[in-house]
Amino acid sequence: MQLHDAQAPSDYLPSDLARAIANPLFPQIDALLRSGRHISSDDFQFHQFLSDAYDALDLFYRRYQVELIKAPEGFYYLRPKSTALIGTSMLSELDMLVGKVLCYMYLSPERLANEGVFTQLELLEELSNLADETQLLRMVNQRSGGSDLDKQKLKDKVKGSLRRLKRLGMLTFIAGVEKFSLNESVFRFGADVRTDEDPRAVQLRLIQSGEAIVHDADLPQADALQNNQDSDNEEQLGLEV
Repeated sequence: MQLHDAQAPSDYLPSDLARAIANPLFPQIDALLRSGRHISSDDFQFHQFLSDAYDALDLFYRRYQVELIKAPEGFYYLRPKSTALIGTSMLSELDMLVGKVLCYMYLSPERLANEGVFTQLELLEELSNLADETQLLRMVNQRSGGSDLDKQKLKDKVKGSLRRLKRLGMLTFIAGVEKFSLNESVFRFGADVRTDEDPRAVQLRLIQSGEAIVHDADLPQADALQNNQDSDNEEQLGLEV
């Protein structure tokens, strides 16, 4: 039996896609995107690669029933369809709410005044000011009576949300974990504010009305993730927000 010579990628792939896949950066970028990572202009080299190879890679990922999205703000991420061949995981209600509040903070004048740096304390204060405390505490304990223990648990859960959003490329910790800067990809939580209205006002309305929180029907895996949300492996699969 005669074996045929191995074909080069360019023999059966479009040349622009073959070049993209052959690039030494591709394996790392592909792994990051599949893990749910958002690639913003802060990741200059990766961002430039995706910008140059976008058309070819968009067709590549569509074969997996996944879209390579370039958001209006310029960051890239994978958005799976219901038939996706790449696994997905879901963020919890608290993760979603923290993301919405971070987007609100990103739009604030304080971001410029603070050179883009916020503290965890400032985030907790914004959460308390913008969202109903009872609702927040019930995300930690459905039977919460507002005890100091429940409030401490909420603080711990918010820190966990920050760690998850950091792994998704939405923020960067500074000098430990008490301070962080926000990346443009936090606008993944701001799709609702892309209107002619003042974006900060729209985001505030969504948070205060509870519309910033995803309903159970939109989070079919939320309970499973909530039970394991302190695991280091939560973002091993693609993000679906």
